[in-house]
Amino acid sequence: MFGSNQYGVNVYAKVGLETGVLAASPNKLIIMLYEGAITACRSAEGYMLSKDIANKGAMLSKAISIIESGLRLSLDKKVGGEIAENLDALYGYMSKRLMTANIHNQPELIHEVIKLLTDLKGAWEAIDGVKKVTAEMSMAIPSQVAVAVNRNISHYAKV
Repeated sequence: MFGSNQYGVNVYAKVGLETGVLAASPNKLIIMLYEGAITACRSAEGYMLSKDIANKGAMLSKAISIIESGLRLSLDKKVGGEIAENLDALYGYMSKRLMTANIHNQPELIHEVIKLLTDLKGAWEAIDGVKKVTAEMSMAIPSQVAVAVNRNISHYAKV
């Protein structure tokens, strides 16, 4: 009577995701993009280890698409200034590392990108957690992201 109905589960999950997107603040949308890219990277790593080339490629393509078409294209370099420029460079770096990981089957490169995405996601979560922001605090918030970005830029610029 209650057989497995994967289609119904998928539709329900899609509605939940769409509702979450519609109700989300701009910061929450960025966090959701990071979560999607991290999930795709972790899936790709699993497929890489099990030698499932087609799914590995699909998941890495999905992660790159989220980074390039979601995170990178959402940057406003005029408003964001140096932070946006640094994020742009870091997103480009991550995409290149994922392409290299795909071509050469190097899971350590996927780990590197997951670490970067996780650090940046944490900075955005800290921003999103601030409920009431005074004028003085609003100037300090971008510095949290800047610290995470600059730390990563300085480390990976040497690579």
